[in-house]
Amino acid sequence: MLYQIILFFRDETAPVANLIRYQTFRAMLAFLVSFGVTLAALPPFINWLCRKKIGNQPIRDDGPQSHLQTKGGTPTMGGLVMVGTVALVSLLLCDLTSIAVWICLFVLLGYGTLGFIDDWRKVTEQNSKGLSERQKLIWQFGIALAAVAALLAFNVISASVEVPFLKDVSIALGILFIPFAATVLIGTSNAVNLTDGLDGLAIGPIMTVAATYALFAYLGGNKIASDYLGLVHVPGSGEVAVILAAVIGAGLGFLWFNAHPAQVFMGDTGALALGALLGVAAIITKHELILILCGGIFVVEALSVIIQRRVYKATKKRFFRMAPLHHHFELAGWPENKIIVRCWIISIVLALLSLTTLKIR
Repeated sequence: MLYQIILFFRDETAPVANLIRYQTFRAMLAFLVSFGVTLAALPPFINWLCRKKIGNQPIRDDGPQSHLQTKGGTPTMGGLVMVGTVALVSLLLCDLTSIAVWICLFVLLGYGTLGFIDDWRKVTEQNSKGLSERQKLIWQFGIALAAVAALLAFNVISASVEVPFLKDVSIALGILFIPFAATVLIGTSNAVNLTDGLDGLAIGPIMTVAATYALFAYLGGNKIASDYLGLVHVPGSGEVAVILAAVIGAGLGFLWFNAHPAQVFMGDTGALALGALLGVAAIITKHELILILCGGIFVVEALSVIIQRRVYKATKKRFFRMAPLHHHFELAGWPENKIIVRCWIISIVLALLSLTTLKIR
């Protein structure tokens, strides 16, 4: 919106108009504005949640018992501020003629609304269950299928999957690309949500993955850079980098209050929405498979839950002390801060390994 307004009055705002044309400048501005807005908005929001007593996060009774004392009563739904900030900044600084921008916002707000409903049920009913898995999956699939179908219908992307580390190698899936891409989007959203169990654990990898895909988006949207690196050129994908820069800024502002001991939790509002946004960014940039490596922390956390359920169903015994995996390490005696920082370190290393695909082909 601001981008269009400034360009409309470019004769009167020539120096600013010249700057605003650059996606790199708008990405930097999106980061700074999102960081500042989140940092300023969260304290009154946290105070409002505490004053109204509508934000207290119910703690799982089957989780680590220490959480009942250390995390009970901490307000949740902090993700509402992040999602709102990212959406607002994106509307202000992105080129709104890009279909990719609107689809990203559709996914972000769609999954954010679903997460908010889930969080609201938890806090109002004081029940950690919230919406049923079936209810969530129905809405998640509906939003994901609509988003992927729109990307194909508007020719934003092709119905093929690029193979990492190999040059000019892709797998044409045809109509099967829709369920594949929808699974990527839903899987990423739920994996991020499962990871969000300790103070600051999820937001760290969210920012590293967002930074990695912001670079993929910018390079893929630049014809010269994409040709030089052998990437799929996706016109308009550079605008996704602006949105992801806003995610990093909002995430950093949120971490200020979510660092251990947390003053606020992200809740499903933030985890489902930001996870889905990372998933759709991977689809738009044609780096779906590399998300397995880049988002390795999320993948391992989700796999630990799947393994735990399958093994318990077959043997009535637990494979891990508790799932997701971070709870296993907690019960093994690891301090919470050590688990969190080590996951951040691993996430940074995985992000750097993912970036090697830009040259190793």
